[in-house]
Amino acid sequence: MKASVYIATSLDGFIARENGDLDWLPGSDGGSGDSESGDDDFGFKAFMDSIDVLVMGRNTYEMVLSFGQWPYGSKRVVVLSSTLTQLSDDLPNTVELRSCSPTELVKNLLESGAEHLYIDGGKMIQGFLNANLIQEIIITRIPVLIGRGIPLFGPANKDVKLQHLETRSFANGFVQSKYRVCE
Repeated sequence: MKASVYIATSLDGFIARENGDLDWLPGSDGGSGDSESGDDDFGFKAFMDSIDVLVMGRNTYEMVLSFGQWPYGSKRVVVLSSTLTQLSDDLPNTVELRSCSPTELVKNLLESGAEHLYIDGGKMIQGFLNANLIQEIIITRIPVLIGRGIPLFGPANKDVKLQHLETRSFANGFVQSKYRVCE
């Protein structure tokens, strides 16, 4: 099974402001956030088409709920949380709540036939990295410095060595890099 990260950060490495706000992120206001050509989604649709299951934590889940309409359609989504007891009633039946370790979740998802996971949210990414469960990281750096916020990477159990695979730049200044996590 492959587990991948696809995430945007400010140039100074933050995924959100300290209060969780994404106002600095183009598209967070409901606009497209697209490049100047107006038709580039920075590879997100192709990435979403490649995954079986999106795994997110409580904070990301609550942020997604604030967008209004559920953006993932019938894609299988697992909300991994030790504090949530139930999900919103108006979600598709492909959204489930789990409370277990990342290792146990990966084992269960593998047994259910999942092949490619999308790990989303800062704490979730950190937990999966610390459990050696991430194979690929795609980071899109947005050309803005926000000074303070929630960092993408926090304390790690050990050094995590990465192999750079490619970097793309976009007309709007976004820079996207793809890495393989080395064993």
